[in-house]
Amino acid sequence: MTHQADLDTATKGLDPPFAVVDLDAFDANAHELVRRAAGRPIRVASKSVRCAYLLERALEMPGYRGVMAYSLREAIWLTRKWRGTPLADTDILVAYPTTDHAALRDLAADPDAARVISVIADSTAHLDLVDAALGTDHPPIRVCLEFDAAWRPLPGIYVGTRRSPVRTPRQAARLAAEIVRRPGFTLVGVMSYEGQIAGLGDAPPGKPLKGAVIGWMQRHSGPELIKRRGAAVAAIQAIADLEFVNGGGTGSLELTSTDRSVTELAAGSGLIGPWLFDSYRGFTPRPAALFALPVVRRPAPKVATLFAGGYVASGTGTPDRLPQPYLPAGLQLLPLEGAGEVQTPVTGAAAEHLKLGDRVWMRHSKAGELAERFQEYHLVRGDQVERTVPTYRGEGVNFG
Repeated sequence: MTHQADLDTATKGLDPPFAVVDLDAFDANAHELVRRAAGRPIRVASKSVRCAYLLERALEMPGYRGVMAYSLREAIWLTRKWRGTPLADTDILVAYPTTDHAALRDLAADPDAARVISVIADSTAHLDLVDAALGTDHPPIRVCLEFDAAWRPLPGIYVGTRRSPVRTPRQAARLAAEIVRRPGFTLVGVMSYEGQIAGLGDAPPGKPLKGAVIGWMQRHSGPELIKRRGAAVAAIQAIADLEFVNGGGTGSLELTSTDRSVTELAAGSGLIGPWLFDSYRGFTPRPAALFALPVVRRPAPKVATLFAGGYVASGTGTPDRLPQPYLPAGLQLLPLEGAGEVQTPVTGAAAEHLKLGDRVWMRHSKAGELAERFQEYHLVRGDQVERTVPTYRGEGVNFG
């Protein structure tokens, strides 16, 4: 457990706002993910980390293999950063489609990057785009076919993330055959992300009915997906030899590890432990990444106003995307003001004892997006800062 006294002592020479990563929590979370994966290797989702040092730390642990990148430019950057190191041969799957012609040309011109990077495709239009960027005589591009994992219990009802249109084994086989037929493409993998399970907590705080509905949905969508995905993978394997079949996410490791068609899992948020992942019944990651804000006003006895803090997470635009006070315990945001661009008021009994210059430790709603706000992470263990490392932003890169 993270103690405020240790955090304050470790960072006493720093002026907030700043961000830290508790190494004990990060490592414990990493080991817990491996335990939950039940023997399947974990591909690290870089969007949930966005710090090369922490990606490297995870990849050096037993049970981790490969990176799931969110941008082709990011994947190329990582391969070049790791060239000449033990991570030079790290397999990188770009899990989101790219329309970046310049990045595709960069990939095709770099044999070392093209050897380890795979791009995603869920239609022949993705292949056409690569051909348009490179010409039809381009070097082989590694391709991963994305299979839809959403649950559709009835016509017109769609539960899950809006990703691939490839839903049936027949559609998957048809696209696989087209990828294999087209010169300049090599089909190496299949990806299928069950976002309605992996990214949706079944125990939302204070909403037992919603939690019951989510739990019911997940219990029914999981078995349906395992059956359908297994048939699709079998149909694809009749056409091409696959290097990997990727599935899952932090919230669905136990389920996905039971799917015999899946050869590897994906996870990233579980390393960081953002507060949005407190809403799962089956596991509880430790809060690893935190940020400190200073008290700059005392407008009322039970209100302390903090500087900055409006680090809102992407997604639905609902209150669960706001950061939350963590330490000292007993603070909450004001519902009519929330977390602001230049100030964030907090209230509660603990606010009475806060003085100007004191720190309030906050947790982001999501994992990797905090790294877009800070140029560095101070890595703490106990009451010491072991080292300070740059985030992606601190290395001068931004991949969207």
